[in-house]
Amino acid sequence: MTHRLVLTPGEPAGIGPDLAVRIAQQAQDVELVAIADPALLADRARAIGVDLVLEPVDYDTPPVAHRPGHLKIDALPMARPAVAGQLDPANADYVLACLDQAVARCTAGHAAGMVTGPVHKAVINQAGHVFSGHTGYLAARCNAPTPVMMLATDTGDLRVVLATVHIPLSAVPGALDGPHLAYVLDTVHTQLARRFGITRPRILVAGLNPHAGENGYLGHEDDEIIAPAIAAANQRGIDAVGPLPADTLFTPHQLARADAIVAMYHDQGLPVIKHAAFSRTVNISLGLPIVRTSVDHGTALSLAATADVDTGSMTAAIRVAGDMARHGA
Repeated sequence: MTHRLVLTPGEPAGIGPDLAVRIAQQAQDVELVAIADPALLADRARAIGVDLVLEPVDYDTPPVAHRPGHLKIDALPMARPAVAGQLDPANADYVLACLDQAVARCTAGHAAGMVTGPVHKAVINQAGHVFSGHTGYLAARCNAPTPVMMLATDTGDLRVVLATVHIPLSAVPGALDGPHLAYVLDTVHTQLARRFGITRPRILVAGLNPHAGENGYLGHEDDEIIAPAIAAANQRGIDAVGPLPADTLFTPHQLARADAIVAMYHDQGLPVIKHAAFSRTVNISLGLPIVRTSVDHGTALSLAATADVDTGSMTAAIRVAGDMARHGA
């Protein structure tokens, strides 16, 4: 069965439109629908010398596998024409409207999932919107709790979940408590089974402090907060192990017995997976009522409309979204 995915290119001055245009040249086993301004994609295709046929989507027809050189389009207009590499707050409403449209298409059943290109948080905030990123915005649009961020390789050989995300390192200990860790572990357990078909996932949990606190000599959070949360999760039937010292957690021996790693903070987990597979890494939102994946990089304004754009992460994001859709709700 072929599934339909909607794609939002993100910031129009960045590489998101380039990614959409270049991805359209590749064979896909899903139907891709870009929610974007057709003029933007046509202009970017001309700029990089790529032939592209844009076709209006008909959501009332069954999805068909993507044809290279073609791209279905769900048209939304920009406020002003985009110039590659030059941010324009006037188009911030357009970026958010594309996300709103994608959520609406997924919740209405017109699409099996959404794949997002990179947005530029600062320019959206400059336009007067309080915007901390895709994750919180999409959660609000779906009336869902804030989802859990997971980065994974497209082959699933490494999955890293963040217990805390974009907060200062000094704020991490205060953000870790039993209820929050329970929510993270429950979400990871449930979503790996539901979206990835892993019937009994094993989750390895990193400690916060060096050597996971070393029995309290290097910090008390591991013994007083993380370990009790893991024990409580075990009582709920979750196969979680830890807290484990982070400096040996990502060794092949440990990873061989893990379906996912829960890291306590951003730079504890993400440097490892980005070093291992940067161009194959996918950002996945666990806990939304819809499938959502994204690239693991930013807008790269200086690369827009050039020949230097790597489509690896976008290709992986589409592949993973399609796999998640096939596992069903």
